[in-house]
Amino acid sequence: MEVAEQPGSDIMVLDVRTGETVDGPLPRARNTSLAWLPGGDAFYYVSRLPDEELAPGDMRLQRRVRLHRIGSPWQTDAVVFGGEDAPDHYYGLTVSADGRYLAITATVGPASHNDVYVAELVDPEAPRLIKIVDGGTIRARVLPRFLTDGNLLLVTDYQAPCGRICTAHWRDTDPATWRTLVAEDPQAPLDECLVLDDPALPRPLLLVARTRHGTSALALHDLASGRLLTDLPLPGAGVVSSLRTNIPPGRHARFSYCDATTPPTIYRYDAASGKTEQETGTTIAGRTPEIRSRSVRYPAGDGAEITLLLFTPAEEHQGPRPTLLYGYGSFGMPMRPWFFPLAAAWVSAGGTYAIACVRGGGEEGQHWHDAGRGPHKHRAISDFNDAATWLIDTGRTTRDQLAIFGQSAGGLLVTAAATQRPDLYAAIIAEGPLCDMVRYENFGLGCTWTDEFGTASQPEQLQWLLTYSPYHNITPGAPYPAFLLTGAVIDLQTGEAHVTKMCAALQHATGSDRPILMRREPDTAHAAFPASKERALTADILAFAGKYTGLSPEKTTMRPHETAAEPH
Repeated sequence: MEVAEQPGSDIMVLDVRTGETVDGPLPRARNTSLAWLPGGDAFYYVSRLPDEELAPGDMRLQRRVRLHRIGSPWQTDAVVFGGEDAPDHYYGLTVSADGRYLAITATVGPASHNDVYVAELVDPEAPRLIKIVDGGTIRARVLPRFLTDGNLLLVTDYQAPCGRICTAHWRDTDPATWRTLVAEDPQAPLDECLVLDDPALPRPLLLVARTRHGTSALALHDLASGRLLTDLPLPGAGVVSSLRTNIPPGRHARFSYCDATTPPTIYRYDAASGKTEQETGTTIAGRTPEIRSRSVRYPAGDGAEITLLLFTPAEEHQGPRPTLLYGYGSFGMPMRPWFFPLAAAWVSAGGTYAIACVRGGGEEGQHWHDAGRGPHKHRAISDFNDAATWLIDTGRTTRDQLAIFGQSAGGLLVTAAATQRPDLYAAIIAEGPLCDMVRYENFGLGCTWTDEFGTASQPEQLQWLLTYSPYHNITPGAPYPAFLLTGAVIDLQTGEAHVTKMCAALQHATGSDRPILMRREPDTAHAAFPASKERALTADILAFAGKYTGLSPEKTTMRPHETAAEPH
């Protein structure tokens, strides 16, 4: 069976052979983790408490882990974990292949560390969970996976900022006893791993995904010793994600691959034959432009080397191009050369699309995140402005041809960059941004993000926030570039007030004749648009950025190439 989450945050259970609905809806399950018990008759999931059980206006997560049995009303689902003492926790769920063990990760908001609880499932409706990792003590991320003998495989950045893989007994609460299986590579942060242990294989294997210089790398290791066996070839310099296998024991690994010119496509690696092949029927039909992609390094003001991903039309072109510069720089989220339809459309029209991998992200491991959060958030913003300066100084674009774009915390990045250096940019687009960093804790889920940004309740941390808060750094009479601020009418994540306040303040303050526009979308949520609304938003962003940078699709001679769907 397959589980599909609908736009209303309901879970529907489908029969993958017939497409028929088997069960559901299970409500209030937005971004839930799921873990099936063997047999497909029951699964654990995460859902928010019903509104009637919450205080009026309670915007905290208020999530619980529940067990659902197929065919039973959701109202009877047993709560197995979570309570009033953990209103801001996210939960991740894993069940061992034989159904004997359950592991739960618990993270306070987007904190850079988590707790791990494990239980032997004597009674699935009342698991006796043991806390084996205290994230607050070791200050690290730990993601557990079960081996066939019941022991744990731990992917962690504990004493390894770029990640390592360890093994441990499921009752072992002392990190000093963990055995390192695959050591940290300081030049290649660890992404994920997958066990392949089909009896038909000569030995159990471990497939490991890392990111090296902004692109993915896959390697095969011996599961018993951790020894590297071979590096696996990939279709190109792109991004690998979602490593999966059949219900263990597994022989085939499936993964998603994409790059600047390739939409997400499923590939299958056969550990017995050593071959990697594209899954039949997984190519998305359509037209994709011929794009030249490359990674460069530019110097930040303090001497740090920052990666900049550049995407340009394939044909050579002398002189500056209209450029759209993107960034995020928060929560340790790495920027990668994903296939992004907006970027593909921009480049196909003749522009340059650039991604600045500023500090605060996770491109170089946990230390890169730490260098751009809390009291150091200003570094992420200065890194971004330095990227703009480098693009201009090297002749790739000009101030009149440069627009910047950010989403959510990336919206904070670009609005902060623009209020600090309005002279660098022709246009700014911020989608669902954070702008009032003094009051962000009062909006949406902001109260769960103090580990990333700090809190205005502490005088010292208030000063951090005031130094870069876009709303508080607007200067009356400054000649601001064109702004497009977009957001949902009801945004349960960042809150809807940031867009309205920032727009009003900029309209009142600007000394230029460039417009300050606000685009409000009803019946959507933060970064959760239906496809039709997403297309309309993308069209508006492209039209706005194109107008104020001089991008004209009629001037390009790019040759799109067809991508035909394979027959099923």
